[in-house]
Amino acid sequence: MQVTAQDVANILGGEVVGDPATIITGPGKIEEAIAGDISFLSNPKYTNHVYTTDASAVLVSEDFEPEQEVTTTLIKVKDVYTSLGVLLQQFGQVEHGISGVSDQAIVDPSARLGDNVSIAAGVVIAADVIIGNGAVLYPQVYIGKGTEIGVDTILYAGVKVMHGCFIGSNCIIWSNTVIGSDGFGFSQDEERKYNKIPQIGNVIIKNDVEIGANCAIDRATMGSTIIHEGVKLDNLIQVAHNVEIGGHTVIAGQAGIAGSSKVGKHVVVGGQVAISGHLTIADGAMIQGKSGVGGNIKEENSRWFGTPAIDYRNYLRSYAHFRNLPDMAQKMKSLEKEIAALKKSLGVDEA
Repeated sequence: MQVTAQDVANILGGEVVGDPATIITGPGKIEEAIAGDISFLSNPKYTNHVYTTDASAVLVSEDFEPEQEVTTTLIKVKDVYTSLGVLLQQFGQVEHGISGVSDQAIVDPSARLGDNVSIAAGVVIAADVIIGNGAVLYPQVYIGKGTEIGVDTILYAGVKVMHGCFIGSNCIIWSNTVIGSDGFGFSQDEERKYNKIPQIGNVIIKNDVEIGANCAIDRATMGSTIIHEGVKLDNLIQVAHNVEIGGHTVIAGQAGIAGSSKVGKHVVVGGQVAISGHLTIADGAMIQGKSGVGGNIKEENSRWFGTPAIDYRNYLRSYAHFRNLPDMAQKMKSLEKEIAALKKSLGVDEA
């Protein structure tokens, strides 16, 4: 792909400062870019690289004013990071290398395939499946009986979607994720043996959801495990049976949500966070990495940290004391000795 700086500015609604005819062939990091690359400046600590970069163009904010001579072409935009995302979509459009339905795919005759679908070798599509227009299924994908896959959804190699599930349009599911595996449901009998509880629900994933590699989204015991529109899940995430994740929530890697918990809209969950079962997380909550949430979060747009998780500001105050505990303990011992000596000098009985 080859464009000019003016082409980029037109796409992003920006302003060119420099040569609008500058040729751009791809993106690059500001400290490593070469001629033909376009880079970006969103973090002030990298400002010095604007003056030394070999990039042909750099995205900067509207209020950026260089403090010394700049040899690269600048493109001023309202929001650098948002503009970068738009630009990378232009440069990063994937050629899937799959066309039509491979003769090495196994497709049940009752399955309904939309127009312009791409189904690779080794794909297995069971009975009564519906595949939407433009969907792409990479090798070794399995689609269970009665499942529906929406328009322009992409399932990368090794994804497994078990029976009766629904995935909306414009979704991206990365390799080896399993959707619709049984929830972790067992009952203990009088002999303390565990007996499996049938998991007869399904998983519903709505439009514009992206799920990373090696995730497990368990089917509901009854009803549905639901992931709402616009949710973004990182790699290695466990979503248990009957969980519901609200729209446009983001969850970082190695997080786990136990059964029947409800996570609100626009929630941000850090890496390795554990959320216990049957909880409610309010809209807009932010949970810092490695936190353990054992109770409901009722306040919208609140921040939480620690195990068990508490208000983020309170955690920082507590930690300020916690890290000083050794010194505080030493001071207490010194005070105890001083008090004992004072009592002795005053003839006060220790008892």
